[in-house]
This record gives sequence, C-alpha cells and structure tokens, in this order.
Amino acid sequence: MDFTTLTATRQSTRAYDSTRPVESEKLTAILEIARLSPSACNGQPYHITVCRGNAAAKVARAVQGMGMNKFASDAPILLVISEKPYVATAALGAKAKGIDYRSIDMGILAAHITLAATEQGLGTCILGWLDSDEIRKICRLDGDVKMVITLGYAKEGDKLREKKRKGLNELVSEVE
Repeated sequence: MDFTTLTATRQSTRAYDSTRPVESEKLTAILEIARLSPSACNGQPYHITVCRGNAAAKVARAVQGMGMNKFASDAPILLVISEKPYVATAALGAKAKGIDYRSIDMGILAAHITLAATEQGLGTCILGWLDSDEIRKICRLDGDVKMVITLGYAKEGDKLREKKRKGLNELVSEVE
C-alpha cells in the first residue's frame, strides 16, 4: 500500500471484532515500525506496554470514565504509551528551548503505530481520555501514561468514513 493510500484509509476505529485476535507477527511488525520511529536525539522517551486479556480489560475500564471510549472493551489489544526520561541532550534542549520534545516524540510514535497497523489490515484509535494513575498501577509503570491506542480488527461492515479536514489554504502558508 503506498503512503497516500495508507493515510487516506487510516481512521479511528470505534467498533472492533472482539472475537478476532491480532496475529503475533502483525503485532511484531507494528512494534518494529514503532521502534524505528524518529525521536529527539534518538532518545525514545517513552515505553509501550502491550495489554491483552485481563490487563486489556482493566485498561479499557480505565479509559472509559464519564461514558467515554466504550468501544475500548472490544479491542483485543491496548497499547499503553508512558513517559520515560529524556536522554541528556534532549533534556538540555527541552529546557533551553522550552519545548516538550517528549510529547512531540510520542505523537510521531502514535502516527507510526497507527499507520503500521493500517498497513497490516488492523484498526486503531488513539485515546487521551484516561486515568493515568490507574493504568500505571495495572501495568506497573513508573512514568505517566500519556495515551492508549486500541488495536484490533474492525467489525465487519465498518465503512471508511469521509475525512473532514481543513483545506490547504487554511492549513498552510508560505513565506520567502
């Protein structure tokens, strides 16, 4: 699948086939792409925790506060993305420039994961509504949880939705 088709077909999946497990080789391929994701000073200031079974069910409940993300319970895998410390050079740059490189790096990581999953025929949804403290306990993590990505096969009949995006004239400007 070429990159244009990949980005056009990737969408947030909110209806998973809970009876269809994700093959290990597909998960490994996705995680390998994640491993190659660029980050400030190649520091990779994050950790990915793969949750299946009972752990996935517990994490799903921790992203469902106030009625949100009910579909997470049907995803066979939940990927928990938590913070790790910066490498020294990235920490220095972040402090000197006042830029949160970790958040940028995790955004790049999430893009790589979601596009790699699409290439494997899987659906994803990036969740930011979560109980970080609860997920930290479930996964025995020391860093703050910043996002959870649901992963699995979309339910049959889950159609590709039209993408609603700003036009280039609203999104892009050019200077010389």
